[in-house]
Amino acid sequence: MSAAFRAPQRLNRTRSRSRRRAALAGAGAAVAALALAACGSGGVSGGGGNTNFVTGSDGIATVRKGERAAAPDLSGATIDGGKLDLSAYKGKVVVVNVWGSWCPPCRAEAPNFVKVAKDMAGKGVQFVGINTRDTSAEPARAFEKQYGVTYPSLYDPTGKLMLRFKRGTLNPQAIPSTLVIDRDGKIAARTLQALSEDKLREMLNPVVAEK
Repeated sequence: MSAAFRAPQRLNRTRSRSRRRAALAGAGAAVAALALAACGSGGVSGGGGNTNFVTGSDGIATVRKGERAAAPDLSGATIDGGKLDLSAYKGKVVVVNVWGSWCPPCRAEAPNFVKVAKDMAGKGVQFVGINTRDTSAEPARAFEKQYGVTYPSLYDPTGKLMLRFKRGTLNPQAIPSTLVIDRDGKIAARTLQALSEDKLREMLNPVVAEK
């Protein structure tokens, strides 16, 4: 085979390998982007439709007291095999934290939630978790044991509870997400990011102070 004939073949093979490497790199980037979207800050608008909330520069969205939407039915099995219905806490301010044991931002904020939940326990505030995307409850229970979480968490591996929120309301769109529900069972505030202790208190305290 002549050198003149082999040269185009080598060029074609080089181009083919370059195309394969580019395709693999693109696929890897897409997977990485999906992973970040699944465990990141998410968006800052509601689930479509006309919204009645304002999102501040701190990423916390709030609704004035007379304009809030009722929280949907959030009930079912807990990660420890019990039953929980959020409506049982009506009359209290409820903090709902959506989390997964596999989610690094959830692990980062867990100690802050444990501390604030302990501090607010005697002030008419109830913390509740919604564990999602864990394929079994075992890693979720290990997470709670590791971080000393004592408040209950609903077990929602496929995210069905999050789909119950109406479009245009303060709905959880990311993991982690946190909602504050007022004493009337209405959604007062939401954030789609991991929270420091100070940010959690900033989000919670105005609703606790309401009369």
